[in-house]
Amino acid sequence: MDKNLIQRTISGIVYVAIIILCTTPLGSQLINSVSPGLAKQQYLYHGLITLLLAVGSWECVKLMKFGKGYEKWVVFPLIIFIFYIFSKRFFYHDFFFDFRLSEILALSLIAIAVVTLFKYPNELYYDSGKLIFTVIYVALPFSFALGLPKFSSYDDKFSLEVLFLFILIWSSDTFAYLTGKFFGKHKMAPKISPKKTWEGYIGGVVLTLILSYFIERYQHDLRGNWMVVGFLVAAFAPLGDLVESQLKRNFGVKDSGNLIPGHGGVLDRLDSFLICVPVVYLYFILEKFI
Repeated sequence: MDKNLIQRTISGIVYVAIIILCTTPLGSQLINSVSPGLAKQQYLYHGLITLLLAVGSWECVKLMKFGKGYEKWVVFPLIIFIFYIFSKRFFYHDFFFDFRLSEILALSLIAIAVVTLFKYPNELYYDSGKLIFTVIYVALPFSFALGLPKFSSYDDKFSLEVLFLFILIWSSDTFAYLTGKFFGKHKMAPKISPKKTWEGYIGGVVLTLILSYFIERYQHDLRGNWMVVGFLVAAFAPLGDLVESQLKRNFGVKDSGNLIPGHGGVLDRLDSFLICVPVVYLYFILEKFI
């Protein structure tokens, strides 16, 4: 058997296992079965997001090839400061999904960063542009991810929004790949991602919607309508892949890193997550007003 395939399989299993343990009560239950009272699920989840943020930030700085100016040293304190603000809200249960101007502005900045990457890529060749893009592209999505799950310190309940978001992203990627492989004829973005097709995109949307129907039917403790979430994920997950591909293309990089053997870096594996989180977060805000 191909050694690369074995490596990809093993690292993929470990990656999925870590995601499951840190986004569901299974992680704290497993640890507490060995040492009772040692871990609460919210700490495991926060630790996971903190680790992904740290590695993703480092990868983005290396990928974008910062110069020797002050920007390279300012980017990390800015990311830490933003994540600290959201972390305080996380531990104080302050994510109410109200229509806050600051949150809408932050979500809008992510859209502006994506447009800049595709339409005005020359702006990212300056260290000031790299600084702004890195903070927006990495810090804000991971920070907003802290607001997706609900948890209670009293009865150790931890909701599964993030787990099912990952499942929908994985299903969207898998279904789009399989549909495109067997039926794909019309290229979606041949210069950025030659293997993506419109047939694959449509297949990913349809089949992910079917999966989201069962999530909505059998998981009643989740925020929002998961048929809507499923559609948003299937619609925007491919954009996340295109954003990362375009970013690497602009700076002549094959992979963002090598943390996950055979799969690349954190940004390679979580490109769709970085786009889907703010989209779903915005939906949870708007859903309260519908």
